[in-house]
Amino acid sequence: MNARFRIGDRVDVATRHQAGHVRTPNYVKGKTGRIVDVRGAFRNPELLAQGEPGLPRQYLYRVEFDWHSLWHDGPSSCPDRIIVDIYEHWLMTAAGME
Repeated sequence: MNARFRIGDRVDVATRHQAGHVRTPNYVKGKTGRIVDVRGAFRNPELLAQGEPGLPRQYLYRVEFDWHSLWHDGPSSCPDRIIVDIYEHWLMTAAGME
């Protein structure tokens, strides 16, 4: 099993609603970020929370977002970045990047 994404890839975060335990924060859903690290493959915590074995394993990525792409109520010149750990099943290649 190989990681689908590599460091530097631009990715979009899925917008789907999912009941129960979800590790992907709502504020990044539908947003575009950049892979900054591949953490490895782990059992899926969303399935583990339901008493399932969490298989197949999912790759976990650190995804970086520009602060202003997430929150528009501050100065557009803010250089801050937000890094969020996101499992592969929530990510897709950024629109227009294929």
